Amino acid sequence: MLTGKKIVVGVCGGIAAFKAAALVSRLGKLGAEVKVIMTRAATEFVTPLTFQSLSKNPVAVDMFEEPKSWEIRHIALAQWADLFLLAPATANIIGKLAGGIADDMLSTTVMATHARVVIAPAMNTAMFHNPVVQANLQKLRDVLGYTVIAPGSGLLACGDVGDGRLPDTDVLVDAAVCALAPKDLADRRILVTAGPTVERLDPVRYLTNHSSGKMGYAIARAACHRGADVTLISGPVHIAPPQGVVVVPTESARDMLAAVTTHFPACDTLIMAAAVGDFRPAEEAAHKRKKADGMDLAMVQNPDILLEVAGLRQPGQRVVGFCMETEELLPRAQEKLRRKGLDLMVANSLTEPGAGFGVDTNTVTILTPDGETESLPNLPKYEVANRILDRLV
Repeated sequence: MLTGKKIVVGVCGGIAAFKAAALVSRLGKLGAEVKVIMTRAATEFVTPLTFQSLSKNPVAVDMFEEPKSWEIRHIALAQWADLFLLAPATANIIGKLAGGIADDMLSTTVMATHARVVIAPAMNTAMFHNPVVQANLQKLRDVLGYTVIAPGSGLLACGDVGDGRLPDTDVLVDAAVCALAPKDLADRRILVTAGPTVERLDPVRYLTNHSSGKMGYAIARAACHRGADVTLISGPVHIAPPQGVVVVPTESARDMLAAVTTHFPACDTLIMAAAVGDFRPAEEAAHKRKKADGMDLAMVQNPDILLEVAGLRQPGQRVVGFCMETEELLPRAQEKLRRKGLDLMVANSLTEPGAGFGVDTNTVTILTPDGETESLPNLPKYEVANRILDRLV
């Protein structure tokens, strides 16, 4: 995700400084080269040795320490970085940056950089909601173009309950990935479907499939990172909604059809990654079906969402489908691509190791109407999502 990216993590003097250790470790595991700047106050909570061990780079604290090589260190770091991520960012550093004060290593380096800057405030609830802090954050957003991550809410170290927690590591990493992603889908409106559909037999039982929603959620997340305005129509899943994505929950195939039909006219592209059930019970029982009564079910066919919506396309709209088969994958995918009049078809097989439902990787082939095919190796689903988006771009 972050291979080759250069990230400076700024750690300020709050109790949440200990969480920055997990952040530095995760960024490194995702391929980034990480360097850390700590304020003097931060070293009272966590030692520089912790971050040096995790980042495998020296930690900067003192503006005036003797350099190990000839360079003006704060300028060198400012020019080196692709991204500055301040986590936790205290009210003090927020006030300094908003006021143009550069009196320590971190504030001076941030002020000298042209890299993207992401700030994750973490402090007491009353401090966070102080009008001065809020005005400073607004200034950093509007005047300097910094990204400010909303803090989490809950029980704070001081015992108060409210806003002010440093967000989870996953949220911070997601913000870093988003800040560094190309914005080649800016001003595009992308509609994505994900997950399974659920068809009720009675108040207790239902029919569904094994879709986890991971592929569709990865597409929505990647598209949002690349600047698109993303709406995600999701069947029942156990995945946290991607940051910055509008999520529309649905249950049955007919629910999903209604949602897609509602949102499709306003989108530039529909990517139909959901696993929509082909059939549903002809009748939903009002009460739990009794074992003694047996379970002979009359079934009716669900609407083909992709086929119906593809027929509503306006000039310039793109429609992408997904096809999963256990045999004759490519011929069947090509037939569906042609019959439904799609712009791209993504085919993946349940027989490939590390592909299909419930796993974090996928092995797919992208097909175009002119017969071109692109077979991708087994990749993380986020990377597969970006390859699909590359073709759309």
